[in-house]
Amino acid sequence: MQILSSDFLNQAGVPVINIHHSFLPAFAGGKPYHQAYERGVKIIGATAHYANADLDEGPIIYQDVTQINHRNTIFDLIRKGKDLEKSVFAHAVRLHLNNRILVYNNKTVVFD
Repeated sequence: MQILSSDFLNQAGVPVINIHHSFLPAFAGGKPYHQAYERGVKIIGATAHYANADLDEGPIIYQDVTQINHRNTIFDLIRKGKDLEKSVFAHAVRLHLNNRILVYNNKTVVFD
């Protein structure tokens, strides 16, 4: 996990898409599956968003969730989450490459 500086993002010349392993804005920052487990949530999610200088605060492109229950361990959450992260990230990249996203005031309009 890396925090990208404003300078880096400005010099990149293209939007940077981040995949976050939670359904933002819940459980921002590190170890969100551990946070979700401790909180006893019943769904976990993944969020693809455009990166900006504020950690996990960029405009959201795409999100998805999966059900969990009290029998699931942290390792189960991580395993389920990794599968979800891959599909959410791929979908967000596809939307971006096909020019299906408009960004305005740190929000997105997505033409899916």
